[in-house]
Amino acid sequence: MKIGVVDLDTSHPQNWIPIERELGHEVVGLWDGGSVHPAGYVKKFAQDYEIPTVYPSLEAMVPEVDCAIIHGCDWDTHIAKARPFVEAGKAVLLDKPVAGNIADIVQIENWVNSGARISGGSSLRFCYETRDWLAIPEDERGAPHTVICGCGVDEYNYGIHAYALLSGILGPGNASVRHLSQGVQRRIEVTWENGAVGILVIGKMDGWIPFHAEIITNKGVTQYVVDSANLYRALLERVLPYLAGDVAEPPVPIEALVEPELCALAAKLSWTNGNKAVPMHHLAKANVSYDGAAFALEYQQMRYPK
Repeated sequence: MKIGVVDLDTSHPQNWIPIERELGHEVVGLWDGGSVHPAGYVKKFAQDYEIPTVYPSLEAMVPEVDCAIIHGCDWDTHIAKARPFVEAGKAVLLDKPVAGNIADIVQIENWVNSGARISGGSSLRFCYETRDWLAIPEDERGAPHTVICGCGVDEYNYGIHAYALLSGILGPGNASVRHLSQGVQRRIEVTWENGAVGILVIGKMDGWIPFHAEIITNKGVTQYVVDSANLYRALLERVLPYLAGDVAEPPVPIEALVEPELCALAAKLSWTNGNKAVPMHHLAKANVSYDGAAFALEYQQMRYPK
């Protein structure tokens, strides 16, 4: 399919484009909103990666692509940027986090339930290590009852990877979320409808910490550190066939795909309300969000310090 890349904010576009091509797709053009990079960056990027067109607007891109991949690190702009593609019947891949508030998540769900092809999120949802573990028959590996996942850097833009890793292991069905404590990192408890419990360890710390998981079942314990070198391929090879229409069903239904973002919102609601448990069905009326514009500004200042 013909892919249009929207926003070049992070390192993802240059790392994804070679994989997209290897998987048989054509990257036909770019558009960048300028949230992070200076004027001229997008044209040089197009030259460096041999992409034929830099579009003057999203509207100019829409008729010439089959799918838009939206990489903007201001997740609060994802809905506005996806809308012209969705309304034109084009597929959309939303990079992580897919959204930062309840209303935007509901809009994505409504679009998909009305027939739009939308997927994406964190690549940790699809990592090979989890796939390999799930491929072992349950009567051999056991049913997981407690899972610990974690990573570093920040609570949402990067922390969403840990939420997604946890969801990939335990599947859909979040019941409640409770913030436990904040020491070196935050500790968060996620309870599933079937009684399984996930513990997340996320947030900034002095040193680097990789994506990691410990799965405890009725038959044993499995631990792994995720190989970051293979993460992008793991996502794209699962998501792009669905977005291209080559397979009918998404790799993860939309209600399950957005559960990591909803869990993160519930966690924030918990730690701002005295660490009270937050039932997932209470989120619909909750006033809680992560500020995408503030993160984009912080990210821009980190990339181009004055």
